[in-house]
Amino acid sequence: MPTIDYVDARRARLEVEFHFAAAHRLPRYEGPCFRMHGHNYTFTVALEGEVDPATGMVADFGVVKGAVQEQVLARCDHRTLNDVLENPTAENIARWIFETLEPRLPGLVEVRLFEIPDSCVVYRGGRGRAA
Repeated sequence: MPTIDYVDARRARLEVEFHFAAAHRLPRYEGPCFRMHGHNYTFTVALEGEVDPATGMVADFGVVKGAVQEQVLARCDHRTLNDVLENPTAENIARWIFETLEPRLPGLVEVRLFEIPDSCVVYRGGRGRAA
């Protein structure tokens, strides 16, 4: 049976998941999260674009992982997020990740950040689309 070779351009979505542990406190929150505490965060970056007919890819997973490691994880993992953001809510962390990666990852359309396993924030940039 012959193999199939897709050489036409089609759109696709690529998603890569990452994890980091960090501490933070919410200085504008009246409740237990006002005090220093920590989370094991999970986040996904999503890129969309035309599949390159030559490579068959939207983007190289290694390039995505390298950019996230250098620009986000190196600054957040086992750190205090208040050293990066004055008010590190899940919403602000997701936005910061997006805005940090956007210049380096063409086609970035979404960051999905889980602060706890059953609750997340989705940030899609300044496009005015809510999650």
